[in-house]
Amino acid sequence: MDTVCGIDEVGRGPLAGPVVAAAVVLTPGTSLPGLKDSKKLSPEERERLFPLIQEAAAAVGVGWAWPHEVDRLNIHNATLKAMERAYEMLIQKLSPSLVPTEVVIDGRHAPPSITHARAVVKADTFVPEVMAASIVAKVFRDEWMKIYHRFLPEYTFSQHKGYPTRLHRERILTIGSCPIHRRTFLVRAARSP
Repeated sequence: MDTVCGIDEVGRGPLAGPVVAAAVVLTPGTSLPGLKDSKKLSPEERERLFPLIQEAAAAVGVGWAWPHEVDRLNIHNATLKAMERAYEMLIQKLSPSLVPTEVVIDGRHAPPSITHARAVVKADTFVPEVMAASIVAKVFRDEWMKIYHRFLPEYTFSQHKGYPTRLHRERILTIGSCPIHRRTFLVRAARSP
């Protein structure tokens, strides 16, 4: 029986915060009603599914690429780095009998270090492990942005999670950037209307 690992990421577009990737192997025979791509779920639905995914998973790995890495590597390579880290964490937690025979990554590119991975566009719409990974990554990133909000409430990160909303751009114009802003993204955002 094939063991499938699904990998997905969130946080490519924000002006602040990390890119987060998750890797998930579901226990064989698992069924999770309501499982979908995280973008198609409300925050409440994601929060409801998150513990169910953790219970149903043989293992979950989460990887991060921090804002300074996004600036140094570029968003594409930082995303691949977060995916590598998520997969490495997953492998450390996984029983040797469940090492993935197939790794499916949502998108067009797979990290070269995961040699047996294949990138599949829109995999988060039909591969349950990728759907689960998208939810795990989104919940982890949103929670991290809420933590940032506690330390930097003036940026209202709990509302926009670092994405380039009007409110977020206004806060940056009014008080400047902070250490979790992606410098390379701020330059681009300043040129945008």
